[in-house]
Order: sequence, then structure tokens, then C-alpha cells
Amino acid sequence: MEPVVFLRRWQRFFAAVRRADGSELTVHLPNTGSMASLNEPGRPAWIRAAANPKRKLSHTLVLMGLPGDGVAVVDTSLPNRLAQAAVLAGRIPALAGYVRIQPEAPIGVGGRRCDLLLTDHSSRADCWVEVKNVTWSRTPGLAEFPDAVSARGKAHLEELVGVVRRGGRAVQLYLVDRTDCERCSLAGDLDPAYAAAAKLALAAGVEFLGVGLNVRRQGDTFSLNVGRECSYHAES
Repeated sequence: MEPVVFLRRWQRFFAAVRRADGSELTVHLPNTGSMASLNEPGRPAWIRAAANPKRKLSHTLVLMGLPGDGVAVVDTSLPNRLAQAAVLAGRIPALAGYVRIQPEAPIGVGGRRCDLLLTDHSSRADCWVEVKNVTWSRTPGLAEFPDAVSARGKAHLEELVGVVRRGGRAVQLYLVDRTDCERCSLAGDLDPAYAAAAKLALAAGVEFLGVGLNVRRQGDTFSLNVGRECSYHAES
């Protein structure tokens, strides 16, 4: 990936970065969250060239730098793929033993989909997994979700409750995509409705898991996977 300096974000899906030669480039920013705690101008960042050379924006913003050579994933197309790979590799013990994984599986009514459906376990019910990308941190070592009011996230929790009531297994997986946090929790002060829905989901039998990002780096080449222990706490 190419190292750059983050300058600013606008209209949600656009960011300006400065390249090593001093030129400014507009890149795609595939992130619907607020990116709170990551938006500071001057922060180191990394971009990658688009696979389609005809795409309007030639590059995508993927990683933001953190103090102490840490990084955070801001490309939200990655977390689901990282979570799926971690399940297949057995790096998430609570989700081990399932033979098949179906991404974007239909769930409930209204055309909603769940990030992962795990099936064909020898002794456990099929498992519906909703993955949330967590990058907000305002307390050292603690990541919090959401970083903006999330009506969509609340609806996902309600769908998971429906799975449990129908006799299935449901998991809300918080993927902490920054390397400087070992714990994750809910930002109940920012989104009380989401926190209340999470409390109801937990009482109904939905499982809540936290898992962290592992990064191996050689210069500006990064290898990302999921499986680092990152404990989930219901209250921050």
C-alpha cells in the first residue's frame, strides 16, 4: 500500500490525502461511520489502487495510523472478510466447529441480510453472526460502538433476537479494528437506543463477542487477520 498523509474527509465517502511528492489526491473512503478519533488532519494513512483502472477514484483509503506505529482499518469492506477468514481458520474459539459459511444470508423479513451464517456444526444450532467494525476510542485501551447513532445496528440486534426465538443461535461480533485496544464496549451515552436494544438482546440469548485485529507489517506492506483477544464488556 502507498503511504500518505490524511488531510480531510467530506461528503462521507471522499477523503483528501497528500502523497509523498506533495500532490493532493481525492480517494474513496468506504466508511459510513463518523470515524471519530481518527479524523485528525496530518495523521499517517495508507491507500491502495483500485482493482478497476476505469473507476472514477483511482485509490481507496484503507488504514489510518495510530500513535506507537499502530493502525486502524477504515475500509469497512474488509471486516466481514476478515471475520469470515478467522472463522474458517478457527481463530475465534466461540465460533469454531462450523463446516459452512454463507455471507450475506437473508434473515427475517423485509430483505435484511446477516453478515455470516454458520451451518453444519456437529452439535450446535446454525449460527447467525452480525459483524460490527469498531474503531472509536476515547479511553486508552477501550474501543466503543457505535461512533454515531445507529438505527441500522439496532435493527440488526432485533433480527438476532428473532433468530434466538426461532431456536437458532445468534452472535453479535464486535471486530475491534485498531491495534491499540484490548477491550470493547457500547457507547451508551452516544446511542442510548442501541445500548437498550443490546441489553434486551443479551437477555433474550444473543451472544456478544469481541475480537481484535492482528497486524504484521514490513515497511508499507501489511498482513491483516482477526483473532487477537479483545474482551467485550456490556458497560464502558
